[in-house]
Amino acid sequence: MKDDIENKILEILRSEESAEIENIARELFVSPSTVRRKLTLLQQKGLVIRTHGGAKLNDEHNFFPSFTFRTHQNILEKKKIALSAIRRIKNGDLIFLDGTTSAFFIAEYLSEFKNIRVVTNGIDTLSLLSRNKIDAYSTGGLVSPSNPSVLIGHHATEMIGTLHADIAFYSAQSVGRNGEVYDCFEEENVVRKCMMRHATQNIFLCDSTKFGRTSSYRLCSLNEFDCVVSDRDIRGYFETDRLPELIYR
Repeated sequence: MKDDIENKILEILRSEESAEIENIARELFVSPSTVRRKLTLLQQKGLVIRTHGGAKLNDEHNFFPSFTFRTHQNILEKKKIALSAIRRIKNGDLIFLDGTTSAFFIAEYLSEFKNIRVVTNGIDTLSLLSRNKIDAYSTGGLVSPSNPSVLIGHHATEMIGTLHADIAFYSAQSVGRNGEVYDCFEEENVVRKCMMRHATQNIFLCDSTKFGRTSSYRLCSLNEFDCVVSDRDIRGYFETDRLPELIYR
């Protein structure tokens, strides 16, 4: 993967307050000049701050709270979005849910449907579905070192590739003014893209706190979804006229 070294540098910096270039180079078996070049790129993205002889994470952009903490952020908006989004579900559907807290709130309301099956790479979402006695399937895969509430990797994408969902629900970290969707975890985007290729309907869940921001890795454009569900009217906000169907509350 072309950004593998950048990802590994970020993992090192997440586990330590700061790191010296020589130490990073030694741990990754690359040259110090390679580390300097990658740190320059990461600094340009706003992800790291260069220090004398090393670097540290830019906490303003890289603080990533736990799943439990995130389920309590914008909780009212996320519940409203979930209640609007589930109107697209029919009895008997096979559903994909990604590992985001927005998709987790979808899982809270699925017990009212009959004969549905749910496939998810969200560990907390899987547990909730089980408690609610919903037929739930794990994608399998590697527990993400960066975001341990989700499963990633080729085992997850291979399992998804054996299925075709009637409807899939996703979220992401941010949506730029140009209508491009971004997330800070590249491997989670890989799983999302696989779900998108194997679903009839792709629904994007997005509360307005994510508007007008960008992050490290592009997922897709808003117009690649069949529908966007939000807590506000996004028409006229983004610098593009190419938007999918919109549901907002």
